[in-house]
Amino acid sequence: MSTDAHHPASNLPGPAHRLPTDTDDGMVVIISGPSGVGKTTITRGIERSIPDSVFSVSWTTRKSTGIDVEGVDYHFCDDTEFEAMKAQGGFLETAGVYGKKYGTPKAWVLEQLKRGRLVILEIDVVGAIMVKKQIPDAYAIFVLPPSEEVLLQRLRSRKREDEAAIQKRFAQAKAEIEHARNCGVYNLFLVNENLDESLGKAIKAISVERERRKGSQ
Repeated sequence: MSTDAHHPASNLPGPAHRLPTDTDDGMVVIISGPSGVGKTTITRGIERSIPDSVFSVSWTTRKSTGIDVEGVDYHFCDDTEFEAMKAQGGFLETAGVYGKKYGTPKAWVLEQLKRGRLVILEIDVVGAIMVKKQIPDAYAIFVLPPSEEVLLQRLRSRKREDEAAIQKRFAQAKAEIEHARNCGVYNLFLVNENLDESLGKAIKAISVERERRKGSQ
């Protein structure tokens, strides 16, 4: 990891016990995008394709759907526990979505970063802004639909909500895309027209950026 001001991980104390798998190539990758755009599939694809990548599992106050796996999809907690962790500075970022709270665990992310892992955060635009303030060299990707019409079609095809709820999500998605374009946080805007191609482009962009940082050390 470079020692210049753009690489704050270099200023973190090293792990107490260095492991054989530890490297100096730690990088945070942020993946954002509106509902229905395919960002979760891309995120999990990156995790499977890059050997030293790890996915940051968020804490949430929402109830498990029954198919969620604790510690894999989310860490579940109640509102009191969440607020206690927040008060103790336990989150890199927090968000409220449909009355439920979500938070990215700070200590875990920084530990993985110090160990040289590629740490993947799947968070919204507001969360990305929060993280970038603390980790300025985080590499941020925003996943876009090919068009608004395609996004609306994808939301409907999931068959999870009635039309009123779909229209609400659609309006929120358009606002989030506008916010992402104007906030100056994202390094790459990735139009997801074909999932395999988009995943390949994301992996290539991350690999190129990682190699660039190695070369600047």
